Amino acid sequence: MTVQFPADRNDDLSIRPAKRADLLAVVRIENASFPQPWPHEAFERFLGEPGFLVAVSDGAVVGYVVGDVVSNVGRQLGHIKDVAVHPDRRGNGVGSALLSRSIPVLAAHGADSVKLEVRESNDGAKHLYRKFGFEPLRRVPDYYDGEDAIVMIRKLE
Repeated sequence: MTVQFPADRNDDLSIRPAKRADLLAVVRIENASFPQPWPHEAFERFLGEPGFLVAVSDGAVVGYVVGDVVSNVGRQLGHIKDVAVHPDRRGNGVGSALLSRSIPVLAAHGADSVKLEVRESNDGAKHLYRKFGFEPLRRVPDYYDGEDAIVMIRKLE
């Protein structure tokens, strides 16, 4: 299922499940976004998972989100493992569109809450996640090779 979202300029932004053909673009965005990027093989493992979605604009992948649902102490926990937007497209609603679609997808697959980790220094991402109802839960020391992570969680209705 592809969902259309208004985007910047006059083009359309669509969110759809990731395909093998998207992986090179996803890895390029990952490499441009993070000091310790995931390797290609990590993304390959999530192909076919309902929580691996890409944002496409003018035929090009401009962002992605990787999430899944796991059992945790008798409950179903959604976990957004990775989300990134191409540097040239940040600040244009792509990240919001990805979260707007991924949270309901995880809920539809049984999640009663969703968690994610974010660098303590990433104020932009923390602000975005708060807008989507995520609240800080705890700090994980040295999660990001010397930098603490903040675990954030959102309970789903």
